[in-house]
Amino acid sequence: MGLSLWRTGLARLSQNSLHHRPFVAAPMNGVAMSSATTFVNIADLRKGRQVVSQMVDLPATGGGCGTSGGEGKASCGSSGGPDDMPAEIWDKVKNHPCYSEEAHHHFARMHVAVAPACNIQCNYCNRKYDCSNESRPGVVSQKLTSEQAVKKVLAVASEIPQMTVLGIAGPGDALANPKKTFDTMRALSEKAPDIKLCLSTNGLALPDMVDEICKYNIDHVTITINMVDPEVGAKIYPWIFWDHKRVTGVEASRILHERQMLGLEMLTARGVLTKINSVLIPGVNDEHLIEVNREVKKRGAFLHNIMPLISEAEHGTVFGLTGQRGPTAQELKAVQDACMGGANLMRHCRQCRADAVGLLGEDRSEEFTLDKIEAMDVVYDLDKRRAYQAKVELERQSQHQAKVDALAAAFDLEQVADDMTVLVAVATEGHGKVNQHFGHATEFQIYQVSQREAMFVGHRRVDLYCQGGYGEDEQLPSIVNAINDCHAVLVSKIGACPRDELTAAGIEPVDQYAHDYIEKAALGWFADYRARVASGAITHQPRGDASIRQGAYTGAAAA
Repeated sequence: MGLSLWRTGLARLSQNSLHHRPFVAAPMNGVAMSSATTFVNIADLRKGRQVVSQMVDLPATGGGCGTSGGEGKASCGSSGGPDDMPAEIWDKVKNHPCYSEEAHHHFARMHVAVAPACNIQCNYCNRKYDCSNESRPGVVSQKLTSEQAVKKVLAVASEIPQMTVLGIAGPGDALANPKKTFDTMRALSEKAPDIKLCLSTNGLALPDMVDEICKYNIDHVTITINMVDPEVGAKIYPWIFWDHKRVTGVEASRILHERQMLGLEMLTARGVLTKINSVLIPGVNDEHLIEVNREVKKRGAFLHNIMPLISEAEHGTVFGLTGQRGPTAQELKAVQDACMGGANLMRHCRQCRADAVGLLGEDRSEEFTLDKIEAMDVVYDLDKRRAYQAKVELERQSQHQAKVDALAAAFDLEQVADDMTVLVAVATEGHGKVNQHFGHATEFQIYQVSQREAMFVGHRRVDLYCQGGYGEDEQLPSIVNAINDCHAVLVSKIGACPRDELTAAGIEPVDQYAHDYIEKAALGWFADYRARVASGAITHQPRGDASIRQGAYTGAAAA
């Protein structure tokens, strides 16, 4: 489907309030759900048997993000800064790599795999244990006890002082394993009080666990919400385990939906920041995600992360085995763009393993296996960590200022349309800089660049070009396909062969901005590009679509 047709379809759906089919929710304690609504009535839910004892009332601030809820747009989000949100919210997100796009260049996170059980089945998921050559959710190399997890966190935090966030993201569901999850959180809140605690959940057990979440100062929670219409949900979830039995079909999705919405509202009422993860499944929930975005915003969600389906057959998922495809780059971006103005979007997610360690986009978990941790002399020096993070924060501020300065230097060209917008790919090892050799990249960060901004919009995983010191020419076509919608690729260095191949494909290789901050480099290149267009030296041409590479290169896979 062409992008223009795609956008037209999305706009038409928005005008028609989407394609929801009304459903009648089962009564709870004699309270009937309205058949005129497509999502659960929370007021009715409060009266039902599934609701915990306390009443849920959303604060007027919608969780403290500068919004009154409903259709009013929150002023904070992944790309927001200290001027965009209340001080207490900024303090929670400023060094959280998942909740702040700026922070993800500089601060690291880790996950500990203490939660293997799950209470629902998703058609896009296949939990794999003892797996070291895949990078996707639900995959781990080692399952940990709570005691092992705490020791690993302290070891990582000592070796990687910019690691600021600990999350429990599986490999099952954190709240389907409550004892293991909260035992881990309890110990870490005592032994590493400076580390932010997070968890991820499908939301089925969430309403019953809100008190425990707040008890241990877990102030960031991710909920995977793929639908607000149970008819759509029935295509995604074969079953849930609820009330000591397996429930299937639309009924299972209805229960899951009700619990997700209630849990989200309860977290908002308690001041917990929530991120909503949604998997974009073409032909199933792609258009529907606009409604999901609208509904989670009403309930106080801080961020909405729309991710591409991972559906390669070798992963063994239902969708993979039945041939369900993932979205193209333009399809993903079109849905994300259509949600602008709703809940604020996160675009820098890497769909991490359940045992990931390091900056987003890197995985250092092999450095911290249990046998290696046993040999470490772990000293948790809080003062040393704080001093190092202060230096990192100064670097982040320098990056921000470089972007401000570059925007101030932008200039008008009469011969060039002011609304010209292009995508550029960037090879980076972190720190917000163009600092990676083309041949060493296993992903490229994608920026949308105009005269007014250089905005991070996503990333593209690629196969490693340089292996053993030599370029693998057979990898070039897949790399070109991954960034085919980009006008340029910014690198610290690039060899002659890939330079020629990229140029032939219409992608300009650019290495003159090596080690500059990304936004400064992207805006600088774009100013030069527009000047060349204005002079007639080149002709601006639109680019095509790009493929989203599923999975990621790992050292283990190459061995």
